[in-house]
Amino acid sequence: MPAILSPIEGLKYPPSERAAAYFAAGAWVDSTVGDALRATAKRYPNRAAFASDERTITFAELDDATERLGAALLGLGLNCGDRAMFQMGTTIETAIALAACFKAGIVPVCSLPQHREIEIGQLTRQSGARAYFVQADFGSFDLVAFARRMIDELPTLRHLVVARGDRGPGSLEALIAAMPIEAARAHLADVPLGPQDALSFQLSGGTTGIPKMIPRFHAEYLGHSAGWMKTYRITGDSRLIWSLPLLHNAGQLFALIPTLAMGTTTVLMPRVDVCRMLELTEAQRVTHALSIGPIAPQMMAYTDIARHDLSSLQLFATMSRADGLEAHIGVPCSNLYGITEGLLLGSPADAPSSRRHQTHGASGCALDEIRLLVPETETEVAPGHMGELCFRGPSSLQAFFAASEANAKDFTRDGFYRTGDMVSAHVIEGVTCYAFEGRLRDNVNRGGEKIGCEEVEGVASRHPAVADAKLVAMPDPFYGEKGCIYLIVRPGQNAPDIKALGTFLGSQGLAKYKWPERVEVVDAFPLTRVGKVDKPALKKLIADKLASEKGSA
Repeated sequence: MPAILSPIEGLKYPPSERAAAYFAAGAWVDSTVGDALRATAKRYPNRAAFASDERTITFAELDDATERLGAALLGLGLNCGDRAMFQMGTTIETAIALAACFKAGIVPVCSLPQHREIEIGQLTRQSGARAYFVQADFGSFDLVAFARRMIDELPTLRHLVVARGDRGPGSLEALIAAMPIEAARAHLADVPLGPQDALSFQLSGGTTGIPKMIPRFHAEYLGHSAGWMKTYRITGDSRLIWSLPLLHNAGQLFALIPTLAMGTTTVLMPRVDVCRMLELTEAQRVTHALSIGPIAPQMMAYTDIARHDLSSLQLFATMSRADGLEAHIGVPCSNLYGITEGLLLGSPADAPSSRRHQTHGASGCALDEIRLLVPETETEVAPGHMGELCFRGPSSLQAFFAASEANAKDFTRDGFYRTGDMVSAHVIEGVTCYAFEGRLRDNVNRGGEKIGCEEVEGVASRHPAVADAKLVAMPDPFYGEKGCIYLIVRPGQNAPDIKALGTFLGSQGLAKYKWPERVEVVDAFPLTRVGKVDKPALKKLIADKLASEKGSA
């Protein structure tokens, strides 16, 4: 069994006997992602790896660029096992930067461009990140200036790599250009990196405070992605499309790793644009599309579907409403469930519609163990009853990095991860499938981005006019949910409106996507019988109010 060649202090690795079983069963792949890319480039040197409206890069070109950049990063003084903060969008440069780090053994901390002082500061301090990758042209916010300020404030950060901006000496493009390919290959050949070493730190959706870091490993991620591909009948000849964050767990498992490891061609879009997505699907003969956020409802609102030739599209997978989407676009659609902590559920295009539309599918890995437990217990629910989804398996989180309190409460005694999601089990043609029923944990799922309510409440409560704040999810036709914040105002003060509150939250370093999108002022919060704030009652209040406003419009 491959050894751990560059262990990271404080990171919990799977027990050796369990790892051996995963390798033996094929659930883990005996390779690194970098070696997988090298092998793919030899098989398909002239095939398009990634395509966008800007350019296309072949596998030979991708392998060459990532060799050069990986070696250049080591030449800066970074070492195998070092962590690097990432704030980049869905571009070919992001794919190059990630794959270069994978080859060099540098572990990306997969943050988002929308994160600000609060998140970047805490994630850097916890991870000990030494490098910082940013995209210069992501939106109107100056990420480069922000990154330089963070480097000044955070002592571990030493090296800034800027993509898609000034091509000065420290830019991603300049680092690639300055490194000869033969020297790069020789340098990377000496990197002490194996299949069991850490690949990346993904971020939890989180319900409180800063997102927690989820270590993912080379062998595990390759196996997990292969299982996902098997579920959806994705092969090396498939063509994928992705317009959500490439740094997301879903983006890497669906769009990045299948390309690097299996030779699929992935079309990358920097933002969600339904019309352009359909045009690219037609032009690029895309076979598989996936949405974890607002794409499906926006597509169902798009009225010009008939002018697009979608005959190449074999499957569109979405978080929910697969039945409505299928009726609208005339392509097989399937609900899915995914969690960064490890479990993926889905159904292929040829599965019965009852499975694809009425459940979120089954795991693609035979070694995944799933239990439905009575919340806050380790007792399994009776057949036919919903329970908290708990799981363990080859791709399951072993432990959050540097988060002992969360690790103590988020697992059962025998190592099953508690998702906080309520599901029900359904046997359809001999396959046990699971249907998502709701969440136990306190968050807002805005188009796939989980917003921890407690974090937003804590920052909002710093406002001088706010005595207390409670954030709840309100229904939204495009994003599924948005945040509505209920405020109790201090005597003699005026409540901030939504614009003023956003300005304040931004000044406190809270990422913009977490800002509430509606303010409701109340004298007191409703309470449960045991005296706790009744958030279901607050959710019902805003849902009823929105329905009333829509009806009177």
